[in-house]
Amino acid sequence: MTKIFIINGGQNFGHSGGKFNDTVTAKTLDFFTKSEGFEVKVTNISEGYDPAEEVAKYVWADVIVYHTPIWWFQLPHDFKKYIDVVFTEGHANGIYNSDGRSSANPAINYGTGGTLHGRKYMVTTSWNAPVEAFTLPGEFFNETSVDKGILFGFHRMNAFTGLEPLPSHHFHDVMKNPDMEAFLGDYENHLENIFIKEYAN
Repeated sequence: MTKIFIINGGQNFGHSGGKFNDTVTAKTLDFFTKSEGFEVKVTNISEGYDPAEEVAKYVWADVIVYHTPIWWFQLPHDFKKYIDVVFTEGHANGIYNSDGRSSANPAINYGTGGTLHGRKYMVTTSWNAPVEAFTLPGEFFNETSVDKGILFGFHRMNAFTGLEPLPSHHFHDVMKNPDMEAFLGDYENHLENIFIKEYAN
């Protein structure tokens, strides 16, 4: 039985109602509920949470699935607060013990003090920006991918805890050209390629 912890980082703020990530989270929950061999827990950060319980979910899980919009090229503020609060709670308590260095040689081994080794994570992001903004010469992101650009720090954060990445999935142009049927169909194929082929038993 593979244990899946889903985190919905969407929130209701300004012109965003968080509905897109609610829909993606529901799709993820439905996928794992209908598939054999998975046990699932979910946190919607907008509904509140207990930091100690969230740490326990990280420790319990085999795979953490993050869902987040990107606002101003960063995580939404409530999701960033969740990470700050929960990871602080997890210090020497299941998520990480230290930054990995020793006083004998403080120049090396930074980022090796995590305690979530053997677990993996997957992240989805949602963007107003079209995919071409990342891929075409002369466009805004200078041909830098989401994972190597905006999410670089997010991926290193997870590496700090000992988590290993699964392939990400990014939803583009969700405001001006939304096609939920296509979005969710592509996403389900992504989940099947990762989890049904490699995890289901």
